[in-house]
Amino acid sequence: MGKSVKPVQYGGQAVIEGVMMRGPRMYAIAVRLPNGQIDVTKQDISGWASKPVFKWPVIRGCVALIDALIVGVKALTFSANKALEEEENAESTETIETETATGKKNDELGWLEIVVTVGIALVLGLVLFVGIPTASAHFLRGFVPQVVWQNILEGFIRLGIFFLYILAISRLKDIQRVFQYHGAEHKVIFNHESGQPLSVENARAFSRLHPRCGTSFLLLVVVVSIFVFALLGLNPLWWRILSRVLLMPLVAGIAYEWLKLTARHLDSPWLRWMIAGGLWLQRFTTREPDDAQLAVAIAALNGVLESGQELA
Repeated sequence: MGKSVKPVQYGGQAVIEGVMMRGPRMYAIAVRLPNGQIDVTKQDISGWASKPVFKWPVIRGCVALIDALIVGVKALTFSANKALEEEENAESTETIETETATGKKNDELGWLEIVVTVGIALVLGLVLFVGIPTASAHFLRGFVPQVVWQNILEGFIRLGIFFLYILAISRLKDIQRVFQYHGAEHKVIFNHESGQPLSVENARAFSRLHPRCGTSFLLLVVVVSIFVFALLGLNPLWWRILSRVLLMPLVAGIAYEWLKLTARHLDSPWLRWMIAGGLWLQRFTTREPDDAQLAVAIAALNGVLESGQELA
């Protein structure tokens, strides 16, 4: 008998007035235009992340994070450009050309722009979640003399900053619709994974909290870092910060493997409670979508499914 092939676990993200869904080889972006129509754009995914060495456990987690950042930046940029383009052309008679998977894209980010954008995001993330917590624990070492407890304190400071960050962005008025599309993405993926036909009526009944969400992954990264960094020794501040940066790929890889494990065994009570924190946090990063937003998410997922990517 031939080797069995596992069904694809689809994922995606919310974008400006839309949803991006991705499979193993391509992604589709569905955007709600000002005239009420849904524009669906398909694009192939670069195959660099599919090389065998990048599929090894732990390594694949770090690769998946970088790949998700690249695709995410491109999807967000495209949706923002699409929304701006539609606003500018709302009163004109110009024909709006929809991109296809094989077509040339006038608004596609170049590799240099992608590298710069992702690089800035990574630097800001490292400053906020590595530099500030590590420096704070270092300057409080007079109150916490033992190295292990200093590192644990650093981890809890990092966790506190992460919660405050999520809480702060969840209160931004402009982000509320994006969070609704985030909820729509989760509901539609649940709908597909249930085996029921994709429809607004079916998707509406599912939860907006999904165990494979990026929010849960980021929380796991923060929690895993507490345990990994607690094992490190006491060093000068510059080396403490550098050591965290160097070990971040390992932390992300462990968090990714843990997320995949729990997602495969949701029927296990002792594993299910371990994802409870991530599901709770998604209450801040998702909102209940309306039927129009569910229809957009369905269009995005159908755009991937129509390409015949049911099997990885």
